[in-house]
Amino acid sequence: MYTLIKTNGKARRGRFETVHGTFQTPCFMNVGTAAAIKGGISSIDLRGLKCQVELCNTYHLHLRPTDRVVREMGGLHKFMNWDKPILTDSGGFQVFSLAKLRKIKEEGVYFNSHIDGRRIFIGPEESMQIQSNLASTIAMAFDECVDNSVMQITDDMDEKTKQRIYQKAFDYSRRSCERTTRWLERCKAEMERLNSLPDTINKNQLLFGINQGCVFDELRIQHMKEIAALDMDGYAIGGLAVGEPTEDMYRVIDTVEPYMPKNKIRYLMGVGTPSNIIEAVARGVDLFDCVMPSRNARHATIFTWKGIMHITNKCYETDPLPLDPECDCPACRNFSRAYIRHLFKADEQLAGRLAVTHNLYFYNTLTEKIREALDNDTFDQFRVKYSALLSQKVNQ
Repeated sequence: MYTLIKTNGKARRGRFETVHGTFQTPCFMNVGTAAAIKGGISSIDLRGLKCQVELCNTYHLHLRPTDRVVREMGGLHKFMNWDKPILTDSGGFQVFSLAKLRKIKEEGVYFNSHIDGRRIFIGPEESMQIQSNLASTIAMAFDECVDNSVMQITDDMDEKTKQRIYQKAFDYSRRSCERTTRWLERCKAEMERLNSLPDTINKNQLLFGINQGCVFDELRIQHMKEIAALDMDGYAIGGLAVGEPTEDMYRVIDTVEPYMPKNKIRYLMGVGTPSNIIEAVARGVDLFDCVMPSRNARHATIFTWKGIMHITNKCYETDPLPLDPECDCPACRNFSRAYIRHLFKADEQLAGRLAVTHNLYFYNTLTEKIREALDNDTFDQFRVKYSALLSQKVNQ
């Protein structure tokens, strides 16, 4: 259950109570795709990195080790030794990301496994069944994520071409929204059935609906109205940060926000940079996830309170400072920039582990500081100070 504690403009300070504990919002979820953070970070490590919620990937866990194995092991919480909330996606994003390997029909989606090529089917009911076997705290509804890059109209196109591209994208997005609503109704019915079964591991599993509509304001508003009427446990804005310009993402959030239930938690899927998070909080979003902190860390890109640094740069070869002097994460407390740079240059696995440790701690501290600013009525000043700063490259 979501409780709105206070607001600052559209920005919201809240908490979300679940069967696996309460977390404070705004909140960043750490992405453990296959029930582990890439970079050698365990659930034990996460407890010391301020992680409140972990996100796991339904599609990947369905393939390996299979949701049946996870169920036999007592569900994800026991399997990975994590006693706080877990959110599982629905597999819907893989419909988008594995476009060359899938076929969408009304009953669901036919995939070819990216691992061995075998044919797979996931529909709304199957997605709910998989997530029920995983026994996550929060399950996401099965949806279709549309590629926003289809709307990239350039100035050198004639008006007829522009209109044709626009209309084709609009028509497909409209049909996709209609299908996603029908799928949501099926997800809700199946989740209610599964939660009523005596052998279900988590009978209090929550279900979030997902707003779609590409970059079309009309579709976004209509779809949000439709899914809000279904009274879900929470609502996500999906289909963003997948090819559209940042200003379009912000415009869509601004467009949809007035139609999102005020008493339900709001989740912006797959976003994003520190600046994206600050700006989305200012627009009324509560919950975030992104692979960026861990993925970038494994490629030696470090987020700091002065901006973004690339630790393998020559200037850090003999630098005795921690990655970020303002950070008290385990990596910053114990190791220098020079040492971590050496680890990357020597291709040591410890390099990625330390960098991921820092970046996850930074993201979790970022949302912690946002919450503190909201509590202290200083969020506007925080936004002015950090929104642009955290996107800049650190120069030395």
